[in-house]
Amino acid sequence: MKRIVTLLSITALFATACSDNFLSPDPKSFFSPEAVYTEPAGFEALLVTMRANLKSEHYDNRNYIAMDHTLSDLAITIEPSDLRTISPSDAPFWPYLSFFDDAYRYIKDANVLISRIDDISWEGNEQTRNEMLAEAYWHRAYWYYRLVHAYGDVPWIGEELMDAKLDFQTVTREAILNKIQEDLEWAEQQLPDRRQVNGDVTRGAAGHLLAKVALANLDFEESIAAASRVIDGPYSLMTERFGIDADDPQRNVQWDLHRWQNKSLPQNTEAIYVHIDRPDAATATRSGGAHTLRLYTPSWWKILDSAGNRWCNWETATGDTLGIGNADVRTNNFWHYEIWDDGTYTWEDTPDMRRADINWVEMEEIVGCHEDSPNYGEHFSQEFYGSLVDTFDTWYPWPHYKLFLETPNERQPRGGQGDMYLFRLAETYLIRAEAYYWNNQPGLAAADINIVRERSNAPQISSVDIDVIFDERARELYSEEPRHTELVRASYIMAAEGEGGYSLENFSQSNWFYDRVMERNDNYHQTAPIWRGSIAYLDPFNVHLPIPHSVIEANTQGHVNQNEGYDGAQNNIPPLDRIEE
Repeated sequence: MKRIVTLLSITALFATACSDNFLSPDPKSFFSPEAVYTEPAGFEALLVTMRANLKSEHYDNRNYIAMDHTLSDLAITIEPSDLRTISPSDAPFWPYLSFFDDAYRYIKDANVLISRIDDISWEGNEQTRNEMLAEAYWHRAYWYYRLVHAYGDVPWIGEELMDAKLDFQTVTREAILNKIQEDLEWAEQQLPDRRQVNGDVTRGAAGHLLAKVALANLDFEESIAAASRVIDGPYSLMTERFGIDADDPQRNVQWDLHRWQNKSLPQNTEAIYVHIDRPDAATATRSGGAHTLRLYTPSWWKILDSAGNRWCNWETATGDTLGIGNADVRTNNFWHYEIWDDGTYTWEDTPDMRRADINWVEMEEIVGCHEDSPNYGEHFSQEFYGSLVDTFDTWYPWPHYKLFLETPNERQPRGGQGDMYLFRLAETYLIRAEAYYWNNQPGLAAADINIVRERSNAPQISSVDIDVIFDERARELYSEEPRHTELVRASYIMAAEGEGGYSLENFSQSNWFYDRVMERNDNYHQTAPIWRGSIAYLDPFNVHLPIPHSVIEANTQGHVNQNEGYDGAQNNIPPLDRIEE
C-alpha cells in the first residue's frame, strides 16, 4: 500500500521542511502523539479540536463565510472591490490565500485520528471506535468540499504526515469528490441519530453533507436519497413560535429561529449542526465572537448631521442594538429589494416574513441620538451627505433578525458570542430541490422549495430553474451558507451537464458563477469609484481563488498547479485523476 501523508499546514510545512528544527525529532512528552493517543480520551480531545476548527467558518473578524459572501451575487468587499488585486502572492484584507493553508491544517487533525485510530485496542468498544472514525471522516470531507470549490483541483492528503514531504501533486476535483462521498456513505451509517453533547456530529449532519457532496459529484439519485434520510429523520422545520422571545407578539418564527439562545434548544427540531459559542463560557468561545454586526452592516454610526457632526454613534443604546458596522460585506440592490419582487409583491409589501419590516433595519428608521445635535430625534436622511459616493459604506438596509448578537464581553458592539448554525433542515430541503431539478423532476423540486417558503408565509412557486433555487437559498441562508462555494458547485454541474452552453473545457473563461454575479450584482456595473478610488471588477477566472504561490514554490519535488488566470498557470501539468490508497 502506498502511504499518502497529510500535512501540518502546507505553506508552513513547505517553508520549514528543510530547517534543522523541522527535521530534528521532538523529545517524547505528554503532547507527543505517542503519549496522547493511547486511549479513547486522547481521540476525543482531537475531535473537540476539529469541532473548534469548524468555528472558523462563522466566528472572528473576516471569517470564511463572510468572505464567501463578498465573492457572490449578493455582495462585494469594499477592500479590495477590484479583484484584479488578488494574486497568488498577495490577497489583502480577506483570507483568500490563508484559507487554503488553514483548511489543510484542519484536515491534518482529522488525518491524525484516521491514521492512529487502531494504534490502540478497541475490543468490546468497536462502536465508539467507529463513531470517532466516522466523525473524523466527516470533518475531512467538509474541508475538502470547501477546498475543491474555492480552489478547484488541489492536492489530496489522506494520512498523517510523518516526515517532511515536498512532492505533493494536484488531484482532480472529481477524484476528491469520489473519495469523500465514499467516506461519508460509510460515516453516515456509524454516527448516532442524536447528539450526546452539543457540538457532536450526528447521522443527520453526515447525511446533509453527503447530499451536498453527491450533488457536486453529479450523483443526483444519491443526493436525493441522502437528503431524504435527513428530512425523514428526527428533524422538522420550526413553524411555531419558540424560545427566548416567544411571548413577544411583534416578533415571528424567523426571529425565534435565529436567536442564538434558541439554536441548540432541544425543541429546535430544525437544527442539524450548531456551533457552540457562549458569552458566559470563555473556554467555549473564540476571540470576539461572530462579528455579524461588524461585517455585514453599514457604518451607520458615521452619518453626519446638518452641523457636520455624527448624528448618532455606536457608543450609545442605539449602538448596542445596531452595532458598529463596517460594511465589509457590502450587499446590493438585488439582495435588498429585487429578490423580494415576485410580480405580485415587492420588498415593501411582501408577506414573506424574511423581509418583514420587524426583521430588517431600514436606514430611514434610525433616529439621531446625540442630544446636542441640531437634528436630535430626527430620522436619518441623505440630505446632509457631501457626496452620494459617501453613502456606499454607510447607507443600506440589513436583515437584523439574522445579524443581531449582543456583545457583552467586548467594548465594541461587533456581534459577540452566540451559537450559530452550520447545517439546518431548511437547507436540506433546498439541496434536495436542486437534486430533483438536475434529475429532471421539476415538480418535486418546486414542492421542496414551497415547503421552505410556506414556513415564512411566502407565495408558492410553480416553476423552477437554477436561478430560482439560488434565489431561494439567498432568502433563507444569507450569512449562513458558504455562498461562493455553492455557486461554484452549481457552476460545475452546469458545465458538466452542458447546460447554458457551459463546458468544463473552458470553465475559467465562461461559467455560470460569473454570469449570475454580473447579472445580479449591480456593484460591478458602477462606473464611478466605489471605495477609495477603486471600481469593482470581476473576471470569469475569479470563479476560483489562486493557489498560494508559496505552496507551489516550496513543493520542489512535485507539482501543484495554479488556477487559470493567475500567474504560474502557464506551468500547469495534467492533474492526477485518482487517489492511490
